[in-house]
Amino acid sequence: MRCALIALLMLPIQVSAHRVIGIADGDTLTLLVDQKPLKIRLANIDAPEKKQPFGQRSKESLSAMCWGKNAEYMTQSIDRYKRVVALVYCDGAQVNKAQVTAGMAWVYLKYNKDRSLPAAQNEAEQAKRGLWADVAPVPPWEWRKAKTPMNSKLK
Repeated sequence: MRCALIALLMLPIQVSAHRVIGIADGDTLTLLVDQKPLKIRLANIDAPEKKQPFGQRSKESLSAMCWGKNAEYMTQSIDRYKRVVALVYCDGAQVNKAQVTAGMAWVYLKYNKDRSLPAAQNEAEQAKRGLWADVAPVPPWEWRKAKTPMNSKLK
């Protein structure tokens, strides 16, 4: 535990603003940092996949908040794909939470460290905002599991 904490403390915490140059989906964007692209995965949330219902709308939501703007980020970790996992702020708004509040992403309970997010998700669900307007929304982690080649052969 102590080694993990020390490793996390050694991660660079970025607080200066960088231009958003790409939006991959509702929970991944690219910043221009030192003239190089840096892909960032939004911490604590999981947005619908591109081919999943609300996937395109989730991407559009993140684009509306961040595309072409300056963003600040605070690194939380590095994921298995070597992406920076971070809290991101565009125009002063924390977009991780904004995506959940708008009903454009789920709280990723497996990795969530923000205690305010479940309440934000519950509020979006009760108001039937975004993906919560769907009768039976499928979380992306379940959707991905159902779409793996091994599982599709079993069906």
